[in-house]
Amino acid sequence: MTWTTPAEITAKLRRLWDDGSLLRTYAAGEACPRVEVPLRGPRASEIGERLGEVQRWVGGLVTGSREGSCFRLEYASVGGRLIGRNQLPRRAIIETYDQAWRLLGVRREVAAYDGVLVETAGARVVREWVGQHPLTAVELAGQWPRLIAAYRWLDEHRGSGRYLREISAPGVDTKFAERHRVVLSKLLDVPPTRPGFLAGLGLKAKPEFVRFRPAPELGLLGAASELAVRTDELPLLDIAVETALIVENEISYLSVPVPAGGMVIWGKGFDVDRVGALPWLRSADVIYWGDLDTHGFAILDRLRAWLPQSRSVLMDRDTLLSHRERWGTEDSPTSARLRHLAADERALYTDLVEDRFAEKLRLEQERIDWAWVAERLR
Repeated sequence: MTWTTPAEITAKLRRLWDDGSLLRTYAAGEACPRVEVPLRGPRASEIGERLGEVQRWVGGLVTGSREGSCFRLEYASVGGRLIGRNQLPRRAIIETYDQAWRLLGVRREVAAYDGVLVETAGARVVREWVGQHPLTAVELAGQWPRLIAAYRWLDEHRGSGRYLREISAPGVDTKFAERHRVVLSKLLDVPPTRPGFLAGLGLKAKPEFVRFRPAPELGLLGAASELAVRTDELPLLDIAVETALIVENEISYLSVPVPAGGMVIWGKGFDVDRVGALPWLRSADVIYWGDLDTHGFAILDRLRAWLPQSRSVLMDRDTLLSHRERWGTEDSPTSARLRHLAADERALYTDLVEDRFAEKLRLEQERIDWAWVAERLR
């Protein structure tokens, strides 16, 4: 049977619930949007032949309407002289919120939303947001008093330079603020990522560190063989570096020899931007060793945008083709246009992007034969 069922009427209304539009108009105090569902029913010629089916269809719609408390049925006259005129449902109409809530079975959710609207009435920005994002507001029912407290504290302490750990809003701790960071970011109009959230509010982030192994003649070590310095303090070091070798893989970074008058720096992938911005590397001989894959060249490209004199090592065609038995697969290769590669680097990058040697080819640093590495670093 292709005749319209009560489930299809519910499904049409459900779309207005799922996109939030029903609750948005409800929260705005507007009248319930009138929903009319044309009904596919029997043709006049089918009434006599399928009378039992027609009666069951009509009965199903009447039962589904729950005597008009879920939807109102509008009838039309069907038939003629041969079979007589019959009144059959031709349209289902939902015109009140009460009908909509009963049909969808969402009275509990609406009651929760009513509670949210009451809780947020005294906070204009929050109230506007829950009015526009009702389904998310319902999911967070019970959390809004604390969310409002967190919102107010964070808004009042914009630009304070404090750590999020110092939040003292009633009932709110760091973990609560972190757990609800995405919603709070919308209320506060800042980026939702952790760094963006803190930066947008002018709060302190947990300090990041750069690890490096300097040569003794730089006078930084004492008895230590390695240092880790805050990224915001590292540019302040008063040193003259002759050669800097930037290595992506941690074990490779720890294993390579430190160049005379220079240092080895752990690049840590796209954190290379922090290294590239160091003023005392602008006149140094900078050497970069990354993975032989598309992202390795992308990182080299970013480093060279900061330090144009940078040159690569162990990221060449000979190294790649001499280690076929150690090839791996890159999970998500990039095909971005890289503007700062040398001609031979760009050619090899293009070969990797185009899968010339193997699909999604990757040769990780730690898989390269160490004797090969030592020879070329020398």
